[in-house]
Amino acid sequence: MEENKTGILLESGTNELEVMEFTIAGEVFGINVAKVTEIMIPSDVKPMQHAHPCVEGVFKPRGNVITVIDLPKYLGLEIPEDDRSLFIITNFNKMDVAFRVQRVVGIARISWTAIQKPDKIIYGGSDGVATGLAEFEDRLITILDFEKIVAEISPETSIKESEIDELGERQISNEPIVIAEDSVLLAKMIVECLHKAGYRNINQFDNGQEAWDYLSSLREDPDLRNKVSLVITDIEMPKMDGHRLTKLIKDDTKLRNIPVVIFSSLINEETYIKGKSLGADEQLSKPEIGHLVEVIDHLLRIRNEA
Repeated sequence: MEENKTGILLESGTNELEVMEFTIAGEVFGINVAKVTEIMIPSDVKPMQHAHPCVEGVFKPRGNVITVIDLPKYLGLEIPEDDRSLFIITNFNKMDVAFRVQRVVGIARISWTAIQKPDKIIYGGSDGVATGLAEFEDRLITILDFEKIVAEISPETSIKESEIDELGERQISNEPIVIAEDSVLLAKMIVECLHKAGYRNINQFDNGQEAWDYLSSLREDPDLRNKVSLVITDIEMPKMDGHRLTKLIKDDTKLRNIPVVIFSSLINEETYIKGKSLGADEQLSKPEIGHLVEVIDHLLRIRNEA
């Protein structure tokens, strides 16, 4: 077990997360605590010319320049100007970003099994910015897809197909690859990039549970080696997260030899240690899609030579 920044002991692979709850215009939202570095009282923000309408500008705490995103404006919610009281400072995809919110409520520890995909009428649903809905005590928490928000506002910080072009000429491969990724936008981008890199035999699932159900169905298949060559998983997903999926695969006598690559915006020192303890073969931070392809090439080459 390991202690995170909030002091709560979380055992590796237990399929739980801590959600920081915050409010905007009376609605309750959530962000994975693993993405949060600190909460700050807002400082003066320097506007940036030609920036996205939802980008307020930048500020410079302790010499570190951080972009500020007006989250109420992005979500289309109205709150009084004098009631916009906090910055949530985040770090993911190796970037620091501040999100302006109204209030921070506290931290809830929730099982991923309690988080469901929203329907299409809530913040764009399956293709929107609500990655999940969690019922906790007497309230419903909307878990936002902060990766998608930043990718829409600043596309240059997201996955780039140009990285595949830089790898040079590629051969077509029919190696069967399983992907577990809940973000519709990112899943589409990853699959398109892998197709461009020559990997055409891909099974994509919306969460770890669906991927695990598929893998479990193949446990007794004598042709397992030709049904699944490698698994790529995100960490944050409803129903079952990537750490739990990795643990289940690596604890299974029939499946443990399948290489598992964790591809997530949350790769830092703490999560890397956790992933390694669970048996992940490689761990990469989004949006390094070119590096991901190189890692896939390497792991499949090793597996085929074994």
